[in-house]
Amino acid sequence: MDTTAQFIPYGHTGYFSKMVTDYIAAEKTLQPFYSHPVSIDGIKAAIEHRKLFATDRPLLVEILNNQYKYTALTEKQSNYLQLLSNNNTFTICTAHQPNIFTGHLYFIYKILHAVKLAEELQTALPENNFVPVYYMGSEDADLDELGHVFINDEKFEWATKQTGAVGRMIVDKALIQLIDTISGQLLVHPFGADIIGLMKDCYQLDITIEQATFKLVNALFAQHGLLILLPDNAMVKKAFAPVIKKELIEGFSHMAVQQTVEQFPAEYKVQASGRAINLFYLLDDKRERIEQVGTDFLIVNTDLKFTKLQLLQELNDYPERFSPNVILRPVLQETILPDIAFIGGGGEIAYWLELKKVFEAAQVPYPMLIVRNSFLIITKQLQASAEKLHFKNVDLFASQLDLINRLVKRDSTEQLNLEKEKKQIAALYDHIKTVAANIDATLQKHTSALQTRAIDKITGLEKKMLRAEKKKFEAQQRQLVKLKMQLFPNNNLQERADNLMPYYASWGNGFIEMIYNHSKGLEQEFGMILE
Repeated sequence: MDTTAQFIPYGHTGYFSKMVTDYIAAEKTLQPFYSHPVSIDGIKAAIEHRKLFATDRPLLVEILNNQYKYTALTEKQSNYLQLLSNNNTFTICTAHQPNIFTGHLYFIYKILHAVKLAEELQTALPENNFVPVYYMGSEDADLDELGHVFINDEKFEWATKQTGAVGRMIVDKALIQLIDTISGQLLVHPFGADIIGLMKDCYQLDITIEQATFKLVNALFAQHGLLILLPDNAMVKKAFAPVIKKELIEGFSHMAVQQTVEQFPAEYKVQASGRAINLFYLLDDKRERIEQVGTDFLIVNTDLKFTKLQLLQELNDYPERFSPNVILRPVLQETILPDIAFIGGGGEIAYWLELKKVFEAAQVPYPMLIVRNSFLIITKQLQASAEKLHFKNVDLFASQLDLINRLVKRDSTEQLNLEKEKKQIAALYDHIKTVAANIDATLQKHTSALQTRAIDKITGLEKKMLRAEKKKFEAQQRQLVKLKMQLFPNNNLQERADNLMPYYASWGNGFIEMIYNHSKGLEQEFGMILE
């Protein structure tokens, strides 16, 4: 695809928190809460830090070989898998839940960011090897978040009564029917049949969502060498068992997070404070919190109850039944993988910044944190609409109201700005203030109040004039509202609302390659891709 890209600072978009933009800017207030700055020197430091931790590489390779047993590896995947046995091979990881049909566009962006960074580091530091890994958060039980997609602003939701970890849920007739329903909107496009065929090939009746997502992600990214790690696995959990045991005995992670929260700058919102025990119990169609009551451990919303010794024996016998929550999941990821960099969205980076002490307590290396790539896709049609309204691409991040006001003030032939008149009124009152003060000094304060009220009245009149003038620009306003809704659905970033399928239906695998080509590694900027 013939596209170009423009990049702007994340802070200029208005869609990212102060914590995220401050982190990207390496503000001093946040520096105590992470280990490595986002730079080549930071990568080198992360590598040295990682070397001090004994990663069980034979175990990791065995786990991945088992997971790919029935999947044909590309040459690049096979090479990466072999390299993981070497002590000079490190992973670049991104993580996400198994949203149906890939969920939102940013899922695609974060995976390709990991791919691109691994390749850039391979060039910059050829004495090491770098492997991109997607860690599937298949134990997440939030179906409300994972069980729907938006296609052309219409919500398509999986109607199922299944509960528990979404990755363990079974593809049923309702989910296959959902693909058929969506196909009605996509088959008219050049590659519509391709993407619908891919979804049907991956989401087959009676396999798990984890298996379907694995197959889909592999189909999209295998050519780039991406490896997928499925942590809902007894071998993975057994390797993590020492940390789980420490959590059950000491409740260490909550204490570590609380220490961080107490030190966290007040200007930032705390994302995840955790619980006394940051573990779930995972069994069949249930994923419920483990809670200590007295000397016993209860599984919330069930009749299950364990003594400490019984629960530790359960961990020894069935480690796969223990599932970390948002506080400990990153530690599991970094325990298994020889990871040096984690790529995440703004929300992920925000809660990872609370976890440094948790990693220290678990004696697991804390990786470099990188804000994932973000893109806004602006098609030729949308560019034409913006140009017709005489707005530049970067202007479109402003609010709808701000853009309408700017349009009317710019194109109106009437005087809508009364700043000159306000200054004249202010000068008049300043003169009156002097005259009144000569008679009685106490009248000066009263005159100032009159001046403020007069200026406020003029400002109010100014707003009424603008509202009246807007009526002459109703056609342009409708065009602008439509443009904003197409680029920022429900006043949200496109990548947080749209799904991959319509873009793939229009451009085929060229869409994936386009994002790959425009992806950056260590540079953290917001991209606008122009068709």
